[in-house]
Amino acid sequence: MSASKFLAGFIVGGAVGAIAGILLAPKSGEETREMIADSAKSAVSRANETVREIQNKADDVVADMQRKGDEIREKLQKLLDKKEGAEEPA
Repeated sequence: MSASKFLAGFIVGGAVGAIAGILLAPKSGEETREMIADSAKSAVSRANETVREIQNKADDVVADMQRKGDEIREKLQKLLDKKEGAEEPA
């Protein structure tokens, strides 16, 4: 048996075991549903926070790129102005 097949079986078995443990736990159905709902809400909350962090970082990168683009444009304009001034007849 290859290591990848063993690992895949181990992961699937763990997931099946976890689900079976939740469903067969000595809790009432209402408690189990509440536990699953709380876990889902927590996962959604973490996902939303991650999305906000990524959006903030993306906004920062875009603002930085715009600032650098403006700086480059200003430098190019100065070079062009300087070149035009040197080409004018005296």
